[in-house]
Amino acid sequence: MAERLVVISDTWGAKKGIWANSYLVYLQQYFNLTYLDSQRLAKLDLDTDSEETIHTAFFKGGIDTAVGELVKLQKEPCHYLAFGIGATIAWKAGLKGLPMKSLYAISPKGIHQFNNAPKIPTRLLFGDLDAELPTNDWFSEMHGIKEEIIESYGHRLYVNDAVIKKVSKDLLSLVTHKIESKPKVNVTRIKKPLLVS
Repeated sequence: MAERLVVISDTWGAKKGIWANSYLVYLQQYFNLTYLDSQRLAKLDLDTDSEETIHTAFFKGGIDTAVGELVKLQKEPCHYLAFGIGATIAWKAGLKGLPMKSLYAISPKGIHQFNNAPKIPTRLLFGDLDAELPTNDWFSEMHGIKEEIIESYGHRLYVNDAVIKKVSKDLLSLVTHKIESKPKVNVTRIKKPLLVS
């Protein structure tokens, strides 16, 4: 039987999430997939293309609503792949007791505000140009997580084909028990986050 993988969208959900299909196509033959729209989880019904308006709605209660919905919906332990605000939702849900086998969180928003990490295998992936990239000190405090920083990418690195392939191969290693992929993009650890997105 295939492992379950829950995929949680970024801020835009299905509205601007055509890139998510690339992940689903790669992973569907190895996982039993569930795709969740972060805006629907948060019960946001916004008719806007303003990223600032959407972020404000998430940070003024939407994240907590989404966490509650996720904990209510998902009762069995499974793997999670989450992007942007969806990664923040998954992280917080893990802290609230969501049964998880692993979390692969890409470019989580506001993650540096948390003082602890879910108690499961957790991997964080950021671009070094992401304004949300936590400091080295924060990463040092988060015991048990694996962080990876990819050079020359900003917040939405997850829409890039090379990153999609790399993340998909990393997740496939969970079920095939092979060595994780080596990215075809430069990976580095920087000393201080840049303030560009």
